[in-house]
This record gives sequence, structure tokens and C-alpha cells, in this order.
Amino acid sequence: MDAPEIVVVPHTHWDREWYLPFQRFRLRLVSLMDGVVDRMEADPRWRFTLDGQMAAVDDYLEIRPERRERVAALVRDGRLAVGPWQILHDEFLCSGENIVRNLELGMRRAEELGAAMMVGYLPDQFGHCAQTPQILRLAGIEHACVWRGVPDRVRTRSFAWEAPDGTAIRTQYLPEGGYGNAASMFEDFADGASLLPGRAAGFAEAMGRWYPDDGPLLAMYGADHTAPAADLADRVGGAGVEMRLDTLAGYFAAQDPSTDGLPRVRGELRSHARANILPGVISVRPRLKQLMGRAERLVERYAEPLAALWYADDAQRFLDLAWRRLIEVSCHDSVTGCGSDETAEQVAARMAEAEQLGRAVCDLVTAERAAAVPLGAHLVFNPTPDVRTGLVFLDVPDDGEAGLETGDGRPVPVQVLETAPTVLDDAVHPASALPVLLERVYGRVLFGQEIRDWSVSRDDRTLTFHVTARAATPFDIGDVRAALDGADGEWRVRILADPRRTVAALVEAPPLGLVTVRPGGPIASPDAPVSADGNALDNGLLRAEVRDDGTVGLRTPGGVVVEGIGRIVDGGDLGDSYNYAPPAADRLVGDPVSVRVEPVWDGPLAAALDIVRTYRWPASGDVAADARSAAEEDVTVVTRAELRAGELFLRLRVTFDNRCADHRVRLHTPLPRQAESSFAEGQFAIVERGLTAEGGFGERPLPTYPANGFAAAGGLAVLLEHVTEYEVTGGGREMALTLMRSIGYLSRDRNAYRDQPAGPQLPTPGAQSRGERTVGLAIMPYDGDRPGDDVVAAAERYRHDLLAAAGYGPADAPAPPSRDGIAITGPGVAMTSLRPRGDGWLEARMVAETAEPTTAVLRGTFTEATRADLRGRPGLPLDVHDGTATLALRPWEIATVRLRPR
Repeated sequence: MDAPEIVVVPHTHWDREWYLPFQRFRLRLVSLMDGVVDRMEADPRWRFTLDGQMAAVDDYLEIRPERRERVAALVRDGRLAVGPWQILHDEFLCSGENIVRNLELGMRRAEELGAAMMVGYLPDQFGHCAQTPQILRLAGIEHACVWRGVPDRVRTRSFAWEAPDGTAIRTQYLPEGGYGNAASMFEDFADGASLLPGRAAGFAEAMGRWYPDDGPLLAMYGADHTAPAADLADRVGGAGVEMRLDTLAGYFAAQDPSTDGLPRVRGELRSHARANILPGVISVRPRLKQLMGRAERLVERYAEPLAALWYADDAQRFLDLAWRRLIEVSCHDSVTGCGSDETAEQVAARMAEAEQLGRAVCDLVTAERAAAVPLGAHLVFNPTPDVRTGLVFLDVPDDGEAGLETGDGRPVPVQVLETAPTVLDDAVHPASALPVLLERVYGRVLFGQEIRDWSVSRDDRTLTFHVTARAATPFDIGDVRAALDGADGEWRVRILADPRRTVAALVEAPPLGLVTVRPGGPIASPDAPVSADGNALDNGLLRAEVRDDGTVGLRTPGGVVVEGIGRIVDGGDLGDSYNYAPPAADRLVGDPVSVRVEPVWDGPLAAALDIVRTYRWPASGDVAADARSAAEEDVTVVTRAELRAGELFLRLRVTFDNRCADHRVRLHTPLPRQAESSFAEGQFAIVERGLTAEGGFGERPLPTYPANGFAAAGGLAVLLEHVTEYEVTGGGREMALTLMRSIGYLSRDRNAYRDQPAGPQLPTPGAQSRGERTVGLAIMPYDGDRPGDDVVAAAERYRHDLLAAAGYGPADAPAPPSRDGIAITGPGVAMTSLRPRGDGWLEARMVAETAEPTTAVLRGTFTEATRADLRGRPGLPLDVHDGTATLALRPWEIATVRLRPR
């Protein structure tokens, strides 16, 4: 039998930022790309694949803009393969929508240069999420190429990777070394001409068992931040074996995309059997995960829908900038936190910038709408695509017995949380100091409020300012100076604020719509009030009682009782940013030294208690002894337990000052019944996982997993604000959620839970994450074996609070009535985005998070609706009757719909 052809794909794996920050790596990138472009232009035999991501191209051309056409010519000729991704993301630490926008942006940018590589190249991600096959196929891509996470049962180079909805994509596994499986084939050696045939034969023999179809062998010649040999084309031509250069796109163009007859693997790829998947990145540098979740949520679910539905102008440039930042930081060495401290600081700054851009768009839209809302009233936006009743926190005038009502005249239940002081300052000063004191006034702003009126009493030598949230009367500081002209002696200066209070208001808001809340009418009470009684909270749906050890017992009206919720356990961690590794002589601390309970709110809309526990945690790890230090730190952990009217879950917010190093802190909650598996909401799916993980390589297969919206098992769901690591422990009787891992090295050469180094042994003192750590989550019991629609709906409401903006129209103006946006409903149907799409169209994306077929119902002021692919290209039209369209969905199907508003 003839020896198989070897297709050599020269490439570089380009980590945009990692153990060095972005700009230092970019310096290397420019040098590498200069050489590659020059050699490709000089030698038509050359081919090169730029790592499946456009970010490297954009970063290069930003420094070398004069080379754009030269790069584009190589792309158009099919010799330089770019895209389809904008960046090689971590698939579990960003939202599903972020993955879609990443692919959308990368393909568009690649096509602007000539062509996108139509291969779902995922060479170094730390595992792969379940819906990736469907995402790729919906973008028109028919091949995937992966390395990490492939299970042991895959024994051939190709397999059919199947998404939860049944969509399958032909996927090439990169065995025998992943994206660098041929990196050593062309290394410099003393007698290359004689050694290369032997190396090629050894490569063919090693690969042979993976290619039962005798197809051409894929030889990935490249490594991290490296350029191919300058004389590579000559070496290949003189190898003495059948060998040629090509791009990854060229290799797959000759492959049949059919999945017929291939072994099938369904769902996510998180096996440790063939390569390290480095699961500890989920829980290291938790601030990055928190910033990412907050920024994504603000842009996806607030800024874009507001701009799409309620803004008369165009905010797209701001939204595009926000998405560029979100996509950049989704990189598998960025949001993961497995880089240097410098890198982590820059990643956090870009996340903050994305959040700021999203908030700026929210401010822009709400300011335009709030101009029609009278002074003293508030505009409230509902980010949920269904009618919603929820709490919103408002600063309102303190009018004694006056309550709140909507612009439609419906009473709004209210709970006073705080009354603001009315005396902001009252002091005596010499008259000579008055000119300096008046410099406190900026325009008409004094102590953060606006001057409503003022008075000067020369008899009493008293200057009084009355300030309010927003004043409508004229004011000139020159008039005050004139009134004080010639003042002498001692003067009393008073700054008095109008009475105000912070209230919780229970507001019913239309789907993706607006409602006005204004002062008026008597104070209303909720139908089912919440109460606090000693150490217990009760809202009629749940009863929570704080026990002597500081944990919480939870009871439902149906008799479900869960004891021990919120136990905090601190243990050692001598691992690194990639892998948790407890010391051999670990010491777990789960019992507090002291416990006290402090009341916060007593209802009727929200009732809360602070559980204050003090622990003594070991101060650090002891690497030499493979243990924890004898020295200890006193650490106070405050857990706020809160129940709100009408909510089926208990809110918990855990805060502590991390004064220790080399440890892991987890929150434990027992399960109502023993679990055989767990469920986690992630990227367009709810994934079921076993209680163990598949091993086989050199990494301890820990059953710690990522969850985005919620993690659930044994009849209990934990609702989450951002991606969080969890584990079902105790033989299926308890769930542990990692609040933080505190470590001091990017990678340790010796890690008890991983054989190989994962990177350089670089100190990362910033990854000890010292300082205040606050984590919000909620506990929700549920019926049945699997979490149902009620859990999906609760997670939606928990993560997406109502948004309020103060009105600043004329105080006597009529309050605008409530206005509906677009409703998207249906059993298990979850909206992931609603955005402006240009040319007057809107685009909505949704997923059927259910194991049964379902129907999405869209209602709003639109006249046309068409299905679209993930790139926004229109497909089949939908019937629209009276502003309503229905869409039948397969289980776990992702659907995109274009809408033309009236």
C-alpha cells in the first residue's frame, strides 16, 4: 500500500496576551508577519494559516496599514487563511451570544480581506460547549477541528459532533500533539535532508491508526508564537516523501463534510482522556468572571434592546465598540485569568470599558425617554421579553403618607428602606470664610444636589440653602455674594435637603417595555407580603430560618426542607491558575468561631438578615511541607439572606475580605434528594453531567464544572450572576460552589493534579485575589428530576433586574402611559438578544431550552418577520397576523428572526 500523502499546514498559534501583555506579544507578531508576508510574496509555493482568528490580522495591520492590500492579495489567492473567528475564545467563560458575535465579526472582517476560512478551527480552547456544532452550521460552516476535550471513545481522526438539537458537524480531531503535532518535523538539525524522511515516516506511522480511510494526513506545523522555517518550501519539496504545503482551508476543502458512518459524540467536550482541559481557569481571578458577566449582561440585555426599541437615533457605533471589547476579552488566555498580573489588569480594564459603553447607551436612551417623564417620577425598563413584576429601588420625595402609582394610575406597593438626612451641613464660620465656602457651589450644584432656593438673614447672621434632587427655579451665585456683601462677625451656614427616601417599589412592567412610576395615591401593600421574625424570613412561598451555626434551613409550602444552606468551607490550594491542587496535608475549615444575626429589612416587599460569621483560616500555603501554614487570620464572612415578594428563591450575597493566600473557598448547600447527575445552564443549552469526569491523560479528572445561568441537582437550583464553578459532592447529596481560588503562580512546574507544566512558572501575586470578595446567588427548590421552565424563568428574572431612570421633564407634565416592547414567550423559550440590525430591521435571537418541541410566540408592533441565519442573512418569511408571529422550535434549537417594526 502506498504511503499516505502528508499535508503540511504551516501556522502559528497566536495567544494575543498571556504570560506577556498584549503589546509585548504584538511586537513579536509584527516581526513574524513581516517575514511571512515577504516570503509568501517571493515564493508561490508558500501557504500559511493564521490561527483561525482575525484579531492577529487586525493587530498586525494596525501597525502596518500600508501592507493591507498585500495581505488581502494573499487571502484572495487562497494562500493565506484567515478567520473565521475574531478571537480564539474560551467557550465556557463567555455567553452564547458573545460566541455568535465573535464568529459574526471574524467572518465579516475576513471577507473584507477576501475570504473567511470556513472551518470551525478551535485548536486550544479548554474544552468545547455543547452548542458549538449548531452555531457553526447556522453560520454556514461544515467542518470543525479540535484538540482538547475529545473523549476516549473517539478512535479515528473524524467524528460526528452533535449539538443538543441534533445538528451534527464533521469534526477533525488533532491527535498526537494537537495543533503542533508536526512542530518538530522540520526543526533545524545537522543533516536535515537525511533526517526528514525518517521523521515523516514516523509521523505517518503514529497517525496511521487515526486514519482508517487512508486519507491525507494533516500535519500541523506550528507552535505558540513561532514562525515556520524560512526554507520550509524547499524542505518539503526535497523530503523524498509525498508531502505538500496547504492551508487548513485548503485541506478541508478536499474533505467530504458528510457525517454518515462516523462515530457520534453528543454535547460538550470536556474529557481529560486525551489532553489537559485545565478546569481551574473557571475559578481563578474571580473578579474577571464577575466583570465579564456584568458587562455582557448590560450590553446584551439592556443597551441593545433599549437602542433597538426606544431610541430615535443611532447608537450602533457605541454598541460595536462594546462588542469589540467583549469579544477581545473572551480570549482563552484573557477572561480565563491564566496570564500574568499585567495581562489580568488590562483584561479587567477592557471589561470595564465594555460595561461603560453599555451603560452609556442605556443613559443615552433613558435620558431621551425620561425627558417626557415629570420631575419626581421615574421611568422603568423591563429587560425581560414577558410581563414582569419585580422590585425596583427608587429615590423619591418623602411625602409622608403618599404612595406611588404608575402613569396609568395603578397603585404600586412600596417599602421604605432608608430616609435621607435633611440637614446636610450646619456650622458656624467667620464672615471672612464665606467667599471660600461659596466656592463649594458648582453652577447650582451643592453637596450633589441642586439649589432650590436660598436665604440670608443679617439679623441672625444665617445663610441657608435648600437643595433638592433637581431644581426648576432660576439661580445665580452672584445674587448670594451680593446679599452677603459687607458681612462681618460669625455666620451660621445651613444646607438643608428636601425630605427624601429610598424605597423598594413592586412594579408590573410590560415585555421589553417602559412604565412610569410617580408619587401619588395612598401607600399600597402587596397581595402576599414578606416578613422577618427574629431569625426567620417568610414570603408565603419560602420560609428561611437561620440556625445557630449560621447556615440556613429552607422550607417550601409543599414540605420540602433543606437544612445547612450556606456552609462556608475553606481549604488549601497549592495549584496554579490552570489546576486546583490541595496540599497533601490539607486542613479544611468549616466551623465558624462566632455567629451573630443582624436584621436589615422587615418587609413587606423585601425582608433580609445579615449572618455574620468569623472564621480562623490558615494565612497561606506551605509548599515545602505540602501543607497549610500554622499562622492564621481572622476572617469575617457576612451572608445577607433575602426574600422578596413573589419570588420562588432565596437570595444570598456573601462578602468577605480575603486576607489569606493559597486557598479555595466554597459555599456548600445540601440537596433535597440524592442526585445522580447535575444540570448547568450555559451557552444556549442546559447540559446534564455525571458525578465523575473522564480521565486518561496526565490531569486529575475533577468533576468541577462551569455554569452560567444556574447549576442544579437533586431538586435544588443555584441561580448565578456570572460563570461559576460547581461540584456535586458527598455521593450526590450536596453541591459546592467555588467562591474563589487564591493562587500565586501562572503555572507550577510541579502540580499534584497535572503532570505537565501548562505555561511558564511565573509568579502572579495578583491572582491571590486579596481584598473584598462579594458573590451573589440564589437558592431555589424545584420539583422533578430535571430543572424545568420555572427554573429557567427564575434565572432570567434573577439576573436581569428592572432598570430605573429619574424623570426630568416639567413637574406638572402628565406621566406617559405604559408601553409594550416586543414579547417573546413559549415553554422553555429564552431570548438571548434583541438588537437593531440596520435598514429599519430588528433582530431577535432565542433558544428552546427544553427537551421537548416548543413554539415561540413573538408579539409587537412589527409588520414583517423572517427567519435568518446567525450572520443575519434573511431566510424564510413567517406569517404575521395582528403583530403576532409563531415559530415552531426543535428541542435546543437556536433561532434568529428579523422583524420590521411598524
